[in-house]
Amino acid sequence: MSSIGRASTLIAAGTLVSRLTGFLRSVVLVAAVGAVGSRAADAFTVANQLPNNLYAIISTGLLTAVVVPQIVQAASHADGGRAFISKLFTLGTVALVVTTAIGTIAAPLLVQLYASQFTPEQFALATAFAYWCIPQLLFYGLYALLGEILNARRVYGPFTWAPIANNIVSIAGFGAFIAIFGGPVTEVTDWTPTMIALLAGTATLGIVVQAVVLMVFWVRSGLHLRPDFAWRGVGLRNIGRLAGWTFLMVVVGQIAGIVQSQVMSVVSGEAPAATVAANAWLLYMLPFSVFVLSIGTTYFTQLSEHAAAGRDEDVRADIARSIRLLGLFMVISTAVLAAAAVPASRIFTTTADGAVDASWVLLAFLIGLIPQTVLFIIGRVFYAYNDTRTPFLFTLVQAGIVMITAALALNLPTAFVTAGIALGQSLAVCVQLALATWFLRRRLSRIGIRRWMPSLALFAAAAVPAGIVGWGVYLLSGADTGWMVESQLTGALGSALIGIVALAVYVGILALLRVPELATAWQTVRRLISRR
Repeated sequence: MSSIGRASTLIAAGTLVSRLTGFLRSVVLVAAVGAVGSRAADAFTVANQLPNNLYAIISTGLLTAVVVPQIVQAASHADGGRAFISKLFTLGTVALVVTTAIGTIAAPLLVQLYASQFTPEQFALATAFAYWCIPQLLFYGLYALLGEILNARRVYGPFTWAPIANNIVSIAGFGAFIAIFGGPVTEVTDWTPTMIALLAGTATLGIVVQAVVLMVFWVRSGLHLRPDFAWRGVGLRNIGRLAGWTFLMVVVGQIAGIVQSQVMSVVSGEAPAATVAANAWLLYMLPFSVFVLSIGTTYFTQLSEHAAAGRDEDVRADIARSIRLLGLFMVISTAVLAAAAVPASRIFTTTADGAVDASWVLLAFLIGLIPQTVLFIIGRVFYAYNDTRTPFLFTLVQAGIVMITAALALNLPTAFVTAGIALGQSLAVCVQLALATWFLRRRLSRIGIRRWMPSLALFAAAAVPAGIVGWGVYLLSGADTGWMVESQLTGALGSALIGIVALAVYVGILALLRVPELATAWQTVRRLISRR
């Protein structure tokens, strides 16, 4: 646990600071453009997510799933993998430049693809934002490519800490927007080219700074890259074969996301839509990023090494240990966020009523948080064995469910359409996990479910009363009319109070039950505090 623990703690500390500053960034953005019922906010959200959607194909589709195992294997080459990585980096940079150029030119088509139900004025504003935002793709890609190579070389810190610089730049820029133009500016007809340039230009500048910061730490990898356009002879054909299935998997996921975005564009300006969904996802991703990505990233490198060496029993042990430790954190995180759904949503809304409406979206997402956690580990095992075809199959089913449920959500009352989309997403993840587990058991004959399923059940049994006590704190505060929903600040304070009380109950129950994972979790938290 020592090396894994230290690396996980470093990543968790950076991720926590990054997420907290990201929260502040979103709070300032809401103050600038609004949230529930704001057509301007939804226009910016759709435009700013376009480079993220394209980046997902590169990051999730190629880097995490394919590049890390390949770099681990290339490390055994006589030159330590330098030639391979130089060729890979050159190829990736060329692909990024070309893709970014095409995406920027096609900005109006991309906005139409994701939000055809926008009003003409809202569509024009989203397109103007998109011209400024899509160039982020180049720097997202460079950041991801450099970061995954560093992760494969066991240099984890810079990849996690660099986004903090992005958030600081964005906070400053969005704050300048409010100081100059006031806020929130929710009407699309009130926007001028200068306002568009300041808001969207700030978002892009933050991504540029994030990539530049990572480049500064590149020397720590011990690699010296040079442009190399001779892309034959180092297994790039194998990468293409592996990436083919993963590329299709991510494309299928993007198609499902397009359907969701189109449905939300129908209710934009009238009810929770794209901006509310994005902020609810930010809350959902806070524990997932701090715990799952930090611990899971380091375990994934270890999984790749064990799988490459054919040590299946070690892989099974990695699966069990990581799921048990992640489950300890994620079960209580689900309970806390559910109990604090309204005050937590108040952080990203301008009114108490808006927080109540937005909380339903968060609650719907939370149903899938624990299944998503287990799926993260299960999916990475397939990638560690260089199997990208199987994840495509169970993701195809998941995407189909997402699209069907998103279309069905249009039959719900307008106020609950986005929540219905989120619920469909969670249900799809549950089905995806069931399929993934079945496929993995066929591959490894057994995956040690009995090693981790009872632990998850025990954690859930402790989290239920903890969540109920946390909910009681919210009710005692006055619930939907109490002090916790008076402002964004009180929403944050109320959420923290609920979290502290629920966590104390949870830890107390687990301590009485002498759960062994509690000691490991405490060591992780102590390292996190000492790092900070």
